[in-house]
Amino acid sequence: MVNEEADNPFDAKAFLKGLTTRPGIYKMFDSRNEVIYIGKAKNLKNRVSSYFRSQSASSKQQAMVAKVAKIEVTVTHTEGEALLLECQLIKQCRPQYNILLRDDKSFPYIYLSSEHDFPQITLHRGAKKKRGKYFGPYPNALAAKESLKLLQKLFPIRQCDDTIYNNRTRPCLQYQIKRCSGPCVGLISATDYAQDVNSTLLFLEGKGGLLIEQLIARMEQASDQLEFERAAAYRDQIARLRTVLEKYFVHGEKGDVDIIACATRHNVACIQAFFIRHGQHLGNKLFFPKISHEQTPADIISAFIPQYYLDRPIPAELIVSHPPEDIPLLAEVLTQQAKHNVTLSSNVRGERQKWLQMACTNAENALLGKLADKQSLFNRFLSLQQELACSVLPKRLECFDISHTQGEYTVASCVVFDHEGPVKSAYRRFNIEGITGGDDYAAIHQAVLRRFKRLQKGEHEAPDILFIDGGKGQVAEAQKALEELAINNVMIVGVSKGPDRKPGMEKLLVTGQQQPLDIDPGASCLLLIQHIRDEAHRFAITGHRQRRGKAKKQSVLESIEGLGVKRRQLLLKQFGGLQGIANAGADALGSINGISKQLAQRIYEHFHHNDDY
Repeated sequence: MVNEEADNPFDAKAFLKGLTTRPGIYKMFDSRNEVIYIGKAKNLKNRVSSYFRSQSASSKQQAMVAKVAKIEVTVTHTEGEALLLECQLIKQCRPQYNILLRDDKSFPYIYLSSEHDFPQITLHRGAKKKRGKYFGPYPNALAAKESLKLLQKLFPIRQCDDTIYNNRTRPCLQYQIKRCSGPCVGLISATDYAQDVNSTLLFLEGKGGLLIEQLIARMEQASDQLEFERAAAYRDQIARLRTVLEKYFVHGEKGDVDIIACATRHNVACIQAFFIRHGQHLGNKLFFPKISHEQTPADIISAFIPQYYLDRPIPAELIVSHPPEDIPLLAEVLTQQAKHNVTLSSNVRGERQKWLQMACTNAENALLGKLADKQSLFNRFLSLQQELACSVLPKRLECFDISHTQGEYTVASCVVFDHEGPVKSAYRRFNIEGITGGDDYAAIHQAVLRRFKRLQKGEHEAPDILFIDGGKGQVAEAQKALEELAINNVMIVGVSKGPDRKPGMEKLLVTGQQQPLDIDPGASCLLLIQHIRDEAHRFAITGHRQRRGKAKKQSVLESIEGLGVKRRQLLLKQFGGLQGIANAGADALGSINGISKQLAQRIYEHFHHNDDY
């Protein structure tokens, strides 16, 4: 159902009159036809109507409703289906007024292969296509790597790739420092190695008690057989294992539990999540969801849980610091997705209460740190406004830089900062073509022109200040590019290296001013300028290296017109490689079946007039 009178004020009464009472989701659009809010409802008519009752609508709702130009609804069979659809659409559209989870990266696992006589254990991300067992997910790669280091000390299973393993002729350094048992060169039997693999499985599955019992039995058996050296090795292994279990295993927990705590203040939210799998604490992770106004911790947790868990493995229990209103619905949907029972609880006791309190304390501390960083960044924007004499506080900054190697594979970068810091989703790179190699002026002109043409098409916001990494020449070219597009409301500032190229001694060149701006070396805005300039430099170099690496991997033959994959393979086989093709004459090339005289001449000329080869 859509209000088609998008150009006219939204007629809420007429829209609500025909709205269904069934469950579903609703999308609110502004006058630019952009989604500003997505919500779910058990009763669409009641829920949407609440936004237009002035006596019950909050100030945030009133501000949002004032922007509504149309509303679309999608009816679902159940409220659970509406929750799933809402979560998918929020991730896809990222509306302004929804609570948004920013971290969408895949989580790492520890993978133990099962297709080898001597299995490998390693870190794994992505789809689980390989045969074997996966343990996790871990909150980050660092936590997974720490667990792998720990396992190497306890049970020296190989962690090398199959390619390295299959081609070893002598043991590597890992064997020398007792972090691997050397299966690649036959220094351990398959039976003993299988014992270590079994012990690793028991450890990762949280069966530490059973594992210690097995090791004690092996130690006693070795002692009875008068193999005292081996018995001592088992004794030391048991001692190390007990130390690890005391440190990493959660007392009283045997299953999978996640602990989620939320803290919020001054329109900033922080969620601290602790991950416990098989009774083992895998680590914790911080999230800072994007919120458009002051939200309650319960509302934030309610939005966080479906966005985070509906496309990830779900534990049997979630312990939350603030219970959401829709706990029954969340538990029902999570249970359906996980295909096992999932419970949500907040009123816990004993050790669980201690863990929950620890998560709350960590969330509060992280939030205070975030607010301090945010205030510091805001102060730098204030300093920038003062030093550049801006009439209003700048909200959005962009910076351009150029990177190339002796004029080849030139890449321009554009990075964006706002009051939250780097806006990485708005970063862009431009492969520069059609200029004289090494002409940074022309490169800046082309990059700025292409960037701001997209701005005129409405693809992104206009910056308040445009920084250019360079001097007068680069600034002049950026100015010309904006003049070609009739854009005259953007301040351009060149950032040139100061004496001895020392940080903090940069010279700022503002368009319309003949002399560099005299800024106090202690001004906090210089830290902001250095940050955005260095970020542009990093982003440009990374793009340049990727482009150069890609070009180096490309065969010289691929750039010859008319020479397809099959003909390239045929030539390489006939002449024994690229060097043979390069040394061949046009007649010899033309004698190959499928290579015409014209194509043979092109190949010959390519190699004898191409300095790259």
